[in-house]
Amino acid sequence: MEAVFIEVKGIVQGVGFRPFVYNLAISNNLNGWVNNDDQGVNIHLEGDTTSINNFLTKLENYAPPLSKIDSIKKTKIKQKNYNSFEITKSENTSNKTTIISPDMAVCDDCINDINDKNNFRYNYALTNCTNCGPRYSIIKTVPYDRCNTSMANFQMCNDCEKEYMDPTNRRYHAQPVACEKCGPKIALYDSKNQLISSNESAIKNIALKIDKGEIVAIKGMGGFHLICDATNDRVVRKLRERKNRPTKPFAVMFKDIIQIKEFAKLTKKEEEILVSKEKPITLVKTISSKLSSQVAPNIDRLGCFIAYTPLHIILFKHLKNPIVATSANLSDEPIIRQKEELLQKLGNVIDFVLDFNREIINACDDSVVQVVNDDISVLRNARGYAPSSIKLDKKTDKKILALGANQKATIALAFENNLVLSPHIGDLNSITSMEYFERTINTFKNFYDFKPDIIVCDKHPNYESVKWAKTQNIKIVQIQHHYAHVLSTMAEYKLDEQVLAFSFDGTGYGDDKNIWGGEVFIANKKEYKRIKHFKYFKLLGGEKSVKEPKRVALSLLFDTFSLDEILTLDTPTVKAFSTNEIKIMHTVWQKGLNAPFTSSLGRLFDAIASFSGILQIQTYEGQTGLQIEMAYNRNIKEAYTYKIEDEDIDLSMAIKEIIKDNNKELICTKFINMLVNLILDISNLYKLPIVLTGGVFQNKTLLEAVCENLEKSKKRYYYSKNIPLNDGGIAMGQLYSQI
Repeated sequence: MEAVFIEVKGIVQGVGFRPFVYNLAISNNLNGWVNNDDQGVNIHLEGDTTSINNFLTKLENYAPPLSKIDSIKKTKIKQKNYNSFEITKSENTSNKTTIISPDMAVCDDCINDINDKNNFRYNYALTNCTNCGPRYSIIKTVPYDRCNTSMANFQMCNDCEKEYMDPTNRRYHAQPVACEKCGPKIALYDSKNQLISSNESAIKNIALKIDKGEIVAIKGMGGFHLICDATNDRVVRKLRERKNRPTKPFAVMFKDIIQIKEFAKLTKKEEEILVSKEKPITLVKTISSKLSSQVAPNIDRLGCFIAYTPLHIILFKHLKNPIVATSANLSDEPIIRQKEELLQKLGNVIDFVLDFNREIINACDDSVVQVVNDDISVLRNARGYAPSSIKLDKKTDKKILALGANQKATIALAFENNLVLSPHIGDLNSITSMEYFERTINTFKNFYDFKPDIIVCDKHPNYESVKWAKTQNIKIVQIQHHYAHVLSTMAEYKLDEQVLAFSFDGTGYGDDKNIWGGEVFIANKKEYKRIKHFKYFKLLGGEKSVKEPKRVALSLLFDTFSLDEILTLDTPTVKAFSTNEIKIMHTVWQKGLNAPFTSSLGRLFDAIASFSGILQIQTYEGQTGLQIEMAYNRNIKEAYTYKIEDEDIDLSMAIKEIIKDNNKELICTKFINMLVNLILDISNLYKLPIVLTGGVFQNKTLLEAVCENLEKSKKRYYYSKNIPLNDGGIAMGQLYSQI
């Protein structure tokens, strides 16, 4: 006989871990106790050595589905001769380190409950258990107990309490546990905030309104969605007009995987992700024209996801078609979490709103992923995946707060041996988004009693996060944007070695005060050297050129041809301007008036869209890349010519070749093939592991082609999969620079 004390750390609260331990101990005839504290789960075990070893094996290998064990520490202790095994009260310590669980999609058992007429939760729209439901969005602080959540004011009825107190029940200490009798209520309102109906009749009512072509808002797990019938051209067009969103794709929610297959072609991996416990928005190839052409204009990709809350499940019992389900927010603002704010800001967009009275403490958007090389690639890290954590091999002696970038902002924290990345915050271009940014920082400080010793931020002097950092009276470290991209990938794989890194994106503040975005580095955790970059070209009109690809293309023509030669060219770019406009732009280019230098590959993609006639003006970020991918032809093997002179990657030869081709498919394909060749050629100059990072590598066609060729060349390479390749991963890279 022996006694051991076991400390389990990771995501082990609110996921059914203690009842799992209880039942495992009982089945192995072990005595003692289990409890929660601010750092994780503690277990005192007494019994024979064989039973304890068997317990430890199953603890490690069969933990609850939503748990994530980072460490198990076992210590031999003196026996206290317990004669039973119990779950004891949570303890508070002065050192909060337990990792907060993300919100999770409704599980099959809960779906069965709401579909079972004999179950007291039949058609209850806020059903959950320890294997599913809200976590991050309802929690104020740790430990994850009901009193620390937005369920604190809901007194459980006898039926719910009986389950909540039973360690053999899957709702044991499921903090949001409730039913129709004792839990939050559903209510339907019109756009003037007048109550129309409640509970199940409210859901039936709003389904009728969706089918009739109304635009509605429905509260989800982490915020409101704007919703309409995804097969109705008229209503989707109306939503675009009301929201002032001309062409940016909408995500579509489906009843189940069977319904998705009517509209999209899925790989096995895509199907696996769509039905996973996270149920993210997944980008897939469309095959059907039954959806409105207004859902995702001019692209062959669709952001699909499956109904992931009980409310959605019940809603789809009454709906005929899949629905557009896009975040309810104003442009450049975070997702809205309260009905009053929704009606104030989007009352002119929606006709009705379906609400419930469980408060969303922490807003959380839907995650967006795609499958690359038959594996997940997270584009927006949010519901289901975030907060995300990386466990370091050694502890840091500092508490570090990283503030990320200005677009796709996230924050990250380092304490002890944890790196924690927040859910997606959004673009910091408004007062509301900055308030959300600060609220998120305070939320995470509160979770972990966290007071930073160091703040790490970008070098851009005009980033709102940088300005905020400078008001905090805390030591600041500024990390170059593209180097932070490299470090974010290194953090995911815990790389601590020299790498050859290709850091390609749209915009970042360079060390020479130019706009970088097409950089090749030799880097490690502590330093970097820029060894190559795309030769600088001018952005005519500065920010305006980001929205007008034709300006970028024209600038490249000015670099390559004389004004007289350009005026005689028969290309889509030249046709997009009047003769007088070209002459004015040439003066702007010559004199450098509001025409900053850039090395951005993202902007070069924009230029290709213009040269090929795909797009002269874009209405959302990444639009050119998506449409260039659509035009790519795998059967075309040719590539454009480039040359490298010292640090400069010179594309002047490629520009001359592009003008001669004047064919959309050929231009797009040869451009991507050129980038693949370029990466391969530079990688052959160095015997170093390769890092591919930055928003440009969200281009699935480019990334897969590069990886295929690197594998053929037997190169070791890395790109982020669980941390976004785009600016959403910057905060994690900033942290890693200080570890």
